[in-house]
Amino acid sequence: MTPRERFVNTLNFTKCDDRLPMIEWAAWWDLTIDRWKKEGLPKDLSWEASLQHFDLDTLVCIGAGGGPVGEYPQSVSRVVTSEAGYDAIRPYMYADSTIEEAMAHARRLKEGHDRGDFSIRIWLDGYFWFPRGMMGIEAHMFAFYDQPDLMKRINSDLADYNNRAIKAICSVLKPDMVGFAEDMSYNHGPMLSRELFNEFLLPYYKRTVPVIKGLGVKVLVDTDGDVTEMVPWLLDAGIEGVYPLERQAGVDVAKIRRQYPKLIIMGGYDKMVMSKGEGPMRAEFERLLPVMRSGGFIPSCDHQTPPEVSLTNFKIYMKLFREYCEKAVN
Repeated sequence: MTPRERFVNTLNFTKCDDRLPMIEWAAWWDLTIDRWKKEGLPKDLSWEASLQHFDLDTLVCIGAGGGPVGEYPQSVSRVVTSEAGYDAIRPYMYADSTIEEAMAHARRLKEGHDRGDFSIRIWLDGYFWFPRGMMGIEAHMFAFYDQPDLMKRINSDLADYNNRAIKAICSVLKPDMVGFAEDMSYNHGPMLSRELFNEFLLPYYKRTVPVIKGLGVKVLVDTDGDVTEMVPWLLDAGIEGVYPLERQAGVDVAKIRRQYPKLIIMGGYDKMVMSKGEGPMRAEFERLLPVMRSGGFIPSCDHQTPPEVSLTNFKIYMKLFREYCEKAVN
């Protein structure tokens, strides 16, 4: 099977012939690569070449974020504190040029993607992530209560932009998934209530998700921390999957699979065991193996291999990764 076939099959709960996809969607920190180069990794590898060096399948990301682009007056602040501030920066946002760049990226990738050499995910700003980035973390939290109209206006504009972006990219090629960047959970659960989610995020997902699914593309949300409580909220929004399922936040992928048998999940492998040698790494794969066999699960490090992992230990991880991805389909 081609790398893309494995990825698409897994997203669709269809069995792969040879092994599961071996993807590190957010592979490693720069500090990790710097360490590995001191330990023997070739120094001149590009990002894609480094994935090939470790014999990983490639999931290429096409970014299409709606944030400000281009030059604008110094009097225009990137930090939005009011309707007037948003009015000032809005002409530099949601740019056609960003969409055109994403389409150009897609054109460059189309031949290899059609051939099955790699999979493609589209990165879109989510309706929690985006206003937070504009306002700052603390101000964003207060804005749910103090500036609700501004929050809804921003997300309405973002929904329109996201729909434009995904339609334009899909006119070039059909990506394999869309991932909304959100990061709206932490190690104790969601950063907002169900009521706030329903009022400030759900209406805009309901405008965007049907468009994406109507184009035949899977829709997932990237939110760090413990997403468990939030899963039914996302399902109500039409979201089909979540990642990265961080073990240190208490996420139990087996429990999630039992509760939501058709939820696509990606990540889940506890990065904290990767520096401890083969025994703990193998035990972690054994923990995940039943879920790997259940379909709809793309196992990978649950959020970037950290720099305490030596090159030797990462090679052990890769050996075990292949072993268990093969075991999962047999």
